[in-house]
Amino acid sequence: MVKAIVIGAGYGGIASALRLRAKGYTVTLIDRCEALGGRAQVYERGGFRHDAGPTVITAPFLFEELFALFGERFADHVSLVPLKPWYRFRFADGDTFDYGGTLEATLAAIERIEPRDRLGYMALLAHSRKIYDIGFTRLSTQPFNDFGTMLRQVPHLLGLRSYETVWGLVTRHLVSDKLRRAFSIQPLLVGGNPFDTTSIYGLIHFLEHAHGVHFAMGGTGSITRALGELMNRQGITVRLGTTVERIRIEQGTACGVELADGTGLAATVVVSNSDAAHLYQNMVPHAAQSLATRLKLSQAHYSMGLFVLYFGTTRTYPQVAHHTIWMGDRYRELLDDIFHRQQLAEDFSLYVHRPTATDPSFAPEGCDSFYVLCPVPNLQGKVDWATEGPRLRNRIVEALERTLLPDLRATITAEFFKTPVDFKDNYQSVHGAGFSVAPIFRQSAWFRFHNRSESVRNLYLTGAGTHPGAGLPGVLCSAKVVDALIPLAS
Repeated sequence: MVKAIVIGAGYGGIASALRLRAKGYTVTLIDRCEALGGRAQVYERGGFRHDAGPTVITAPFLFEELFALFGERFADHVSLVPLKPWYRFRFADGDTFDYGGTLEATLAAIERIEPRDRLGYMALLAHSRKIYDIGFTRLSTQPFNDFGTMLRQVPHLLGLRSYETVWGLVTRHLVSDKLRRAFSIQPLLVGGNPFDTTSIYGLIHFLEHAHGVHFAMGGTGSITRALGELMNRQGITVRLGTTVERIRIEQGTACGVELADGTGLAATVVVSNSDAAHLYQNMVPHAAQSLATRLKLSQAHYSMGLFVLYFGTTRTYPQVAHHTIWMGDRYRELLDDIFHRQQLAEDFSLYVHRPTATDPSFAPEGCDSFYVLCPVPNLQGKVDWATEGPRLRNRIVEALERTLLPDLRATITAEFFKTPVDFKDNYQSVHGAGFSVAPIFRQSAWFRFHNRSESVRNLYLTGAGTHPGAGLPGVLCSAKVVDALIPLAS
């Protein structure tokens, strides 16, 4: 049988391995972590469980497709629960806005803040659907290796005003500053600044309404576990705790990989779920790269970094929603600090995940489990995280105690945090970026790293740095693009 190697067991790599297996390949999946999932690791500390990576499921049909390849049902292995609300926004003045559930509930919450924005939101949602119909349904699984493909989409992209930013899109429809902030944060979920990110990412509004926002009981780790069991049933070989050092190339064709210990593994097809920038910086010789790839690498603009604080509490906080977006006073100025000035500000905005709101198994009885994500500069910002990590932790805990989690300093337990340094060291993410290259227009579609290498035959790319982009729907769709590019095993 024809052999394929997949480098990286994130969701893009797992999905690619399954799709290759369904095409008749003998597949080996290799990852440097000790567990499957890539950034979707699971931590167990002091009786508390934490999903380390994605916590929001917005397109479950993409997982359903992977099980259907082998005549199985995703629902037989993972239980998804729809959330209500999807997100609770807490603003600096203490006001809150619950988004999601039913459209009627969202409209009522909008009207309470700004009645004029009820019609504006409906117009925004209608435009989001148009973007979704083109940007997601038609283009997210469309290979963009040929520039002609990009040219054919130009009229559609111009018609959708994709040259506009997400912030520009939202402010055309809404007048409330609070609602403008709430409905423009979606790019941050995939590593982008709303003031720079193409409005194509405005499709997320309709994606959420079309497919809902879900939580997997047991956490995202339960999905990873189910996919691992599916791979095992299908005979896919998985090698964990193993680092791939470089791609083996003969006469311009990928023919296998070399491991960090010098071992060589042969393959006819190689799929990389490594960070795309790391792949071309470190695993493919400069001489084997096309001019287009070199230009993309030299001019790459990277997503922000992430500071993630994990902790348990010795009491429960039933008033806290499953997902809370804790908004600081500054918005554009804070994002400028993170993305443009690349400096760590004294203030912040936060994503607070309380999985025990839905699944009590994440913590001992009478306790809660929390994951707090804070966007920060990536390592290009030269922040000394050994010093600033503990300081930022203290500021976050103090702010949450003052606003959302009373008595937190007395109840917090089993805590630890991760910084951009951990993303660089653990996942080989260039500059410790949380989501690889940023989702700006000049790094989208054809301008993003291609799913098929321009210069190395039989080398394919999947994951956040490739088309269509970061986030669970993005990386799972990138595996569908790879599937479309690789022929059946012969």
